[in-house]
Amino acid sequence: MDDRELAFAGAARQAELLADATITAPQLLEVYLERIERLDSTLRAFRVVRAKAARREAADAQRRLEAGERLPLLGVPIAIKDDVDVAGEVTGYGTSAHGPAVGADAEVVRRLRAAGAVIVGKTAVPEMTLWSFTETLTHGATRNPWHTDYTPGGSSGGSGAAVAAGLVPMALGSDGMGSIRIPSTWCGLFGLKPQRDRVPLAPHDDAWNGLTCYGPMARTVLDAALFLEVASGESGFVEAARREPGRLRVALSTRVPPPLTARVGRVQRAAVEEAGALLRELGHEVIERDPDYPPAAVVQALARYFRGVHDAVRALPHPERLEARTRNFARIGGLISDHRMTRIRAVESLVAERITAIFDDVDVVVTPGTAAGPSRVGAWQRRGAITTLALCAQRVPFQAAFNLTGQPAAVVPWGFDEHGVPTSIQLVGRPHDEATLLSLGAQLERAHPWAQYRPPVS
Repeated sequence: MDDRELAFAGAARQAELLADATITAPQLLEVYLERIERLDSTLRAFRVVRAKAARREAADAQRRLEAGERLPLLGVPIAIKDDVDVAGEVTGYGTSAHGPAVGADAEVVRRLRAAGAVIVGKTAVPEMTLWSFTETLTHGATRNPWHTDYTPGGSSGGSGAAVAAGLVPMALGSDGMGSIRIPSTWCGLFGLKPQRDRVPLAPHDDAWNGLTCYGPMARTVLDAALFLEVASGESGFVEAARREPGRLRVALSTRVPPPLTARVGRVQRAAVEEAGALLRELGHEVIERDPDYPPAAVVQALARYFRGVHDAVRALPHPERLEARTRNFARIGGLISDHRMTRIRAVESLVAERITAIFDDVDVVVTPGTAAGPSRVGAWQRRGAITTLALCAQRVPFQAAFNLTGQPAAVVPWGFDEHGVPTSIQLVGRPHDEATLLSLGAQLERAHPWAQYRPPVS
C-alpha cells in the first residue's frame, strides 16, 4: 500500500494495520504531516498543526503497540475542530478575540486520547462557528478540495476539507445548526450528528442552549461508528455498522421546513429520488411523507442560536476584535431575554413531539442534504448578519429542525453537482436511534459506494 492509499485507508483499517505491525504510528503520522505541508497551503483546513506534540504522541503510541496494548484508535491520527478544547492550545473559534491556551482537554478529546488517538491539529472554523462557509478576516478562507473556488461548508469546514483531502482519516465536528452535515455534504463524507448528549460537550455544556452536538466526520460509516463508540463511551455502534438493517419503512421528503423558503435544486432533488429507488431495490418500504414541521420550530432554533452566540461572545476576553458582522449577530442575541429563553426551552418537548410524530409510522426520514451547492469563496464579504443568515439558510434549510428535536441525523454522499462538488442525502432517525442510521448508511455505502473517490486536491 503506497502512502496515498494509506492516507485514504480509513481509521478502522489503519487501526488494524497498526495492531498487526504492518505500519508504525510514527510512519502513519508522517504520511499525514507530509500531505498537510504539501496541500494545506491551498486548502487552509488547519488553524494549527501540532507536529511536534503529535510526533511525541505517535512515538508513545508505538511503544504501547509494541508492548502489546490494544486500544480502538491506538496510533490513529485525528483532527479536532477549533471550538473544542485541546490542552496546551488556544480554542480559537476562528477569531483573534480568544483567550490564552487552555490547560485541559475537553471531555471528548480526553476520551479520544484514552482510546489512543494522536491529535494532529485543530481545524478552521468561521468566526464563532456561525456560518455554513469557513472564511474569516483573521485566518482567511478554507477551500473545498473538490473545487477550490468553493467553500467546503461550515462551520466544521476545516474538518471536512481535511478528511476529504486525506490530511487525516477522520475529524471531530460540532453541529448546532447543521455544522457537521453541511460540510460533510459538500466534501463527500459520511457525517453524523448524534443524539443530543450522546457525546459530552464538557466543559462547554448546553452550548447554544442545547442545540449543539459533537460527532464524527469520516470517509466511511464504519469509521464514524468507531469514533462514536469511543466518544460516547457506549458500545454497539460498530456492530450496527456491520449488520444489515432489516426491512425498514422509509419516508422521502423534500419539503422545506417553514417559515424558511428555499428552492431545492435539481441535483439535490434527484439524489432523494435515486436513493428512494435504491432503497426499494434493497427491500425497504418507501413512501413519500413530510414531517409536521411547526413554523415555531425554526423560529425557536434561531432564537437559541442567536442567544447562544451572544453568550459565547460575552465569555471572550477581547470581543472588540470580532468582525462587525459577528458583533451585530451577538447584539441581536442579547435582545432575547433569560425569561424568553426559559419559555422557549419549556415548550421544546411539545415542538419535538410534533416533528417526531412521523416516526410512529416510519423508521427513517430521507431529505436532501442541502437545497443547493456551496457558495463561492468570497461571496459573503461585506454582507451583514441578517442578510448572510437569510441567504445561507436558503442553501441549508434541512438541518436546524433536528438540532431542535435533538434526534440523530446523518448525511450520505450521493453524486456530484455540475461543478464537481459532492452532494448528499440526509437520513433522520428516531430519537436515540443512531444504530439504524449506521446500519442503513452502511448498506447504502455497499450498494452506492463513495469512499473510492478522491478530490482533485488530494
